[in-house]
Amino acid sequence: MVGAAGADDVAAAVRFARDHGLPIAVQATGHGLSAATDGGLLISTRRMTGVHVDPKARTARVEAGAVWGPVVEEAARHGLAPLNGSAPGVGVVSYTLGGGVGVLARTFGFAADQVRSVDLVTADAEQRHLTADNDPELFWALLGGGHGLGVVTAMEFALLPVARLYGGQLVFGGDLVDEALATYLSWTETVPDELTSSLALIAYPDIPQLPEALRGRYLAHIRIAYTGSAEEGERLVAPLRAIGPRVGDDLREMPYAESHTIHRDPSDPHAYSGDNAMLGGLDAAALRRVAALTGPAAPVMTVVQLNHLGGALAAAGKADAVGHRDARFALRLLSPLDGTDLTAVRALHTEALAAVAPWRLGRSVNFLFGEHRDRADAAEVARSAHGAEVHRRLAALKAARDPRNLFRFHPYEAAAAAREPLPVASAVSPAS
Repeated sequence: MVGAAGADDVAAAVRFARDHGLPIAVQATGHGLSAATDGGLLISTRRMTGVHVDPKARTARVEAGAVWGPVVEEAARHGLAPLNGSAPGVGVVSYTLGGGVGVLARTFGFAADQVRSVDLVTADAEQRHLTADNDPELFWALLGGGHGLGVVTAMEFALLPVARLYGGQLVFGGDLVDEALATYLSWTETVPDELTSSLALIAYPDIPQLPEALRGRYLAHIRIAYTGSAEEGERLVAPLRAIGPRVGDDLREMPYAESHTIHRDPSDPHAYSGDNAMLGGLDAAALRRVAALTGPAAPVMTVVQLNHLGGALAAAGKADAVGHRDARFALRLLSPLDGTDLTAVRALHTEALAAVAPWRLGRSVNFLFGEHRDRADAAEVARSAHGAEVHRRLAALKAARDPRNLFRFHPYEAAAAAREPLPVASAVSPAS
């Protein structure tokens, strides 16, 4: 294991691994930690936490171990915002390499779309400063293709002039879940691109670690982030409030630095297995089937989240490998693994995702959690993240730029050989 303090340390570690025939894995913050590194070299970049905001150029440069919280805070001092995710503890670089569907996604697109440059240590242990001009193919592959082509040591991306939001959550009790699902789906067909939202279904366990108001309850959370005025935001969410009495309603105007309070993701680490489906459409009956399978009577706890996509996310012609831009929704399933049988989790996820099979386009790299390369359909998992054509292009670049397959510890590999080079390898890897 190497705890890198800078790019020179990373290059030295890659050189050592190359010279000694050791495969390499990379860990930044550990969010989304998955594939084991048995028999290989692990490079940790979590000590590389530098963040620099240039308010005049409206850019941020971050090192490989930086998380979103400090970036949001520093940018907010200048009335700017990054395209961060919902949790401040998520690593910036790995999130962005997977595409990055964040709080402002429908308004401004994927986080990867805003990247200006990437500093990368490649399999030959050389440090490279990549842009769309000096190495367009490798730059394209990194953004949306994820890891597998080297170790990112820093990244520069554009910031947006956003200082405030109208947002928060509407929370409904279990008796209104079916109504909330149907209303939310129809409502998404009417909202402007300035409004990004998601719906989550959570059957909370009855445990003392949770607030009393949540223990043992089945709740539907609708999360809102709107860049327009609070007055217009109130008008837009009126159909959602009409669903019925709310367990919680904290919609308000807020500074962008408080955007993490919209989702209120847990900050403590947990072990999860997660799968997802990028969907070209969806109907209420299928979504209710997913809810019935994953609700309070489910054999294992499963959090369901439906992200409304479209808007700027669907922009074509971007210089990156982000897959499934034409998806209208992302359906995400996430189950904790503490004392839970992984086989039972995967069986439930497979059954729930089968309910939306008619609309399924593939998977999102960012929303895969846990190791998937040991699955019987590992090759399909790898291809589904981008589609067959983009996957072939990524595999060809991987073969050319990392012919010995040094960077092979990925949870979605099409083959699971841990110590031998793979004939065809996916270019994607963990969320962090």
